[in-house]
Amino acid sequence: MTEVYVDLGLDAEPISEDTPTHRLIPWTLERFADQRVVMTSSFGMEGCALIDMYARVDKPLTVVYLDTMFFFPETYDLRDRMVERYPHLKFVNRGTTLTPEEQVSLYGNELWKKNPDLCCKLRKVDPMRAVMAEADVWITAIRRSQSVARAHIRVIEWDWRNHVLKLCPLANWERADVWEYIKKHNVPYNDLHEQGYPTVGCTHCTQPVPGSSPADYSRAGRWQDIEKTECGLHGGAGI
Repeated sequence: MTEVYVDLGLDAEPISEDTPTHRLIPWTLERFADQRVVMTSSFGMEGCALIDMYARVDKPLTVVYLDTMFFFPETYDLRDRMVERYPHLKFVNRGTTLTPEEQVSLYGNELWKKNPDLCCKLRKVDPMRAVMAEADVWITAIRRSQSVARAHIRVIEWDWRNHVLKLCPLANWERADVWEYIKKHNVPYNDLHEQGYPTVGCTHCTQPVPGSSPADYSRAGRWQDIEKTECGLHGGAGI
C-alpha cells in the first residue's frame, strides 16, 4: 500500500478513479475550500483512519457523527479519544433529538425488531438528510468490498438522493489496508474490534462475529436473523 501524504503536487495530473489516496485527500481540501465540505463518520475503523488522513493535512474540517442514543459505551469513549487527538478538527453531533422514550411512546417497544428500516430512518437517515441539506461535498469512508450495496461506489460521484458531490477516498481499499494504516499510525479505534465485532452500530442491532479479528470485515453481525445489511445512509435499507 502506497504511503499516504507523499507530496506529488496538486496540479500534477487530473483527479480520477485511479488517483492515489495520498493525493486525493489534500486535493479535496484545496479544490473545495470555498464549498461546504463535511465528513461523516460512525467511528468505525475505516472512518477513524480517514479522519487521521485528513487531519494530517492540517486544514479545518468538520466531522459530523449521528448519535443514535444507542451507541456502545466503547463508541462514546472512542469519540472522546478522537476529539482529544484531533483538536483542529470540529466534531459535531447531528444525531436525532427523538429520545428512546419518545420513540417507544410513538412506535412501541423495540422498534428495531418490529420495523428495523423505520428505526434506522428515524435515528440515522432523517438526521443525515438535514446534514446533507447544508453540504455541497460529502466525504465518507465506505469501501467497495464492504457489501453488495457498496460494490459499485466510485471514488468521486454525484449523489442524486442528497444532491451533493460524494467522495469515497477509501473506495479501493481493503480492510487489511485499513488495519495496516491504523497500526502504523497508532490511530484510535473501537475496543470492540478486539472482541469480535468487525463493525459497530447500535447496541441492539450489533453482535460479535465468532472468530473475527480487527483485520476482518463482515456485516454478518448487523441485524442478525433478518435480510438487512445497510442502515440506509448509503442505500440498501428500503426507505
